[in-house]
Amino acid sequence: MPQSRITYFFLLFATVTLGLLSRHFGAIPLFIGDILWALMVYFIVRFMFINRQLSFAVVISFIFSYAIEFSQLYQAARINEIRRSWLGHMVLGAGFLWSDLLCYTAGVALGVLFDKKMGPARFSSPNVMQ
Repeated sequence: MPQSRITYFFLLFATVTLGLLSRHFGAIPLFIGDILWALMVYFIVRFMFINRQLSFAVVISFIFSYAIEFSQLYQAARINEIRRSWLGHMVLGAGFLWSDLLCYTAGVALGVLFDKKMGPARFSSPNVMQ
């Protein structure tokens, strides 16, 4: 059964909730939040582009997640001011860590695993009539 947009919406909501809770409780390792952040990105991409191939969602999720991480190497005063806000910190992070790239890879992989186990929408190209 193909996933619906509503399924991805609820998965997105649940992932955001778990991610925020992971930052609230100090006993949960920070890398869990990073994994959930990338999983959230994956679910956003699946929600927005539900009819696209799975590979599209994977590539876009990696590009976005990795771009945010690499953007943390840029430390201009104006962007750092945004990062100091709660929302800016949650979205943009604060400092570059190579280990975050591994966490993002794990988060996207979890999303793919979900899709493969639960009946993904559009793993292959739609049939094209010629």
